[in-house]
Amino acid sequence: MTTQDRVTSPARSGATAVLAARDLTKHFKVHRKVRGTTIRSGVVHAAEDINLELHAGKVAAVVGESGSGKTTVARMLARLIPPTSGQIVLNGEPVGRGHVHDYRHRVQLVFQDPFASLNPVHDVRYHLSRALKVHHKARGREAVDAGVADLLAKVKLEPASQFVRKLPHELSGGQRQRVAIARALAAEPSVLLADEPVSMLDVSIRIGVLNLLGELRDAEGMALLYVTHDIASARYFADTVTVMYAGRVVESGPSLEVTDHPSHPYTQLLLSAAPDPDRASPVVINAGTIPSLINPPSGCRFHPRCPYAMPICSTQTPPDFEVGADHTAACWLRQVGQGSPAGSPLPADPPSC
Repeated sequence: MTTQDRVTSPARSGATAVLAARDLTKHFKVHRKVRGTTIRSGVVHAAEDINLELHAGKVAAVVGESGSGKTTVARMLARLIPPTSGQIVLNGEPVGRGHVHDYRHRVQLVFQDPFASLNPVHDVRYHLSRALKVHHKARGREAVDAGVADLLAKVKLEPASQFVRKLPHELSGGQRQRVAIARALAAEPSVLLADEPVSMLDVSIRIGVLNLLGELRDAEGMALLYVTHDIASARYFADTVTVMYAGRVVESGPSLEVTDHPSHPYTQLLLSAAPDPDRASPVVINAGTIPSLINPPSGCRFHPRCPYAMPICSTQTPPDFEVGADHTAACWLRQVGQGSPAGSPLPADPPSC
């Protein structure tokens, strides 16, 4: 797939999303001990008011640095952790508390670390055959063996006879991740959630795994969520990009629009950190760190690190301003600029408000 193939955004074309998050929020309770007694001392605001759509045959990327809440969103969508509030919608129907097994048939998660997600004492055949049996996709030894071979072929681990009896430590990092992907495919899902699927792999083999996911997306027609801290890979792999910071979405839109015309200072920070030989002078923004999510900053959570911060930024949470076709940014500068287009230069000095 080339970047020219994705100039327009398919994610908001009006088609019903296969999986969607509606105002999804997650707060984790924090406890501490006082004289041997455990008491509640606050909550971690891990993700708040997240809206996201995944469409069949498309890749939606969620981008942000560590602590931004992107993995929390993926785990809520996988129903590994319950949301504090908000709603998950599958094929247009709200997802209730029950029917978890049926949900697993349709939505599968690929974890970041393939070595940790595979049982070290069981071989490849066990991992894949167990998934086939749990999801009732094969019965009997012959059918299971055929199913295992088919799954390995889908993830380009052939011939199957060379891999079925290997333990996880006998595989390379890329091979382990392919086995983890094959296990997820055993359920024949319509949605695949990939939580930083290449961050634990050598740089030389990351592109191969991303290409595999792209081929599976095309062949199976799945909706794919790509969680990553690497906005450069999201640009070329995803159709849409959602940028998260400190538990909130700060910018979202078609991948080329967001990366070519960033409209939030945090998105510019991520892009300035990404290697780009064509960039003459990268945007320099105070690096800093993500604030404590137990007591997050008021207003825009990025304002302590933003060189363009105005008084309103520290007191009021910015709404999503439309800055282009299907492109929004939660930044008060876009209101001050009276709807300035996406990617327009941010002011050299903070404007008064």
